[in-house]
Amino acid sequence: MTEAKTQVTDASVEAFLAAVEPAAKRADAAVLDALFRRVTGEAPRMWGPTMIGYGEYRTTYATGRDVHWMRAGFSPRKAKHSLYLMGGYCDYLAAAGHAELMARLGKHSTGKSCLYINKLADVDLAVLEEIIDADWQTMLTLFPLD
Repeated sequence: MTEAKTQVTDASVEAFLAAVEPAAKRADAAVLDALFRRVTGEAPRMWGPTMIGYGEYRTTYATGRDVHWMRAGFSPRKAKHSLYLMGGYCDYLAAAGHAELMARLGKHSTGKSCLYINKLADVDLAVLEEIIDADWQTMLTLFPLD
């Protein structure tokens, strides 16, 4: 089986965050980092050159593909922040449970395992914290820590 293209690295999260441009995106990224650290209790690690992950898990899909990935994370992309919420991706009931929270979140869009936010001023940070926490709890249930 082939490995995922994006792998965990030893690159510095702090150096990456310090280089995020523009300054407003960098400030949002610092808030997101603090939020993920608080909710997950995990120290962040870089996944590839632009993704910050908190915790990790391993599983094997029904297809036989082995997966090693972050439990949660984000990337401060130029257009929008991409938040990686694996609980809703790995469990359809968790995804369905996000509907009420997403309705209260504010301006955002979603993908299969991603929540996209242009700037944090567009969303309710308390609701965002609830979403991240619910997702983290789902991942702990599905993939207990060793």
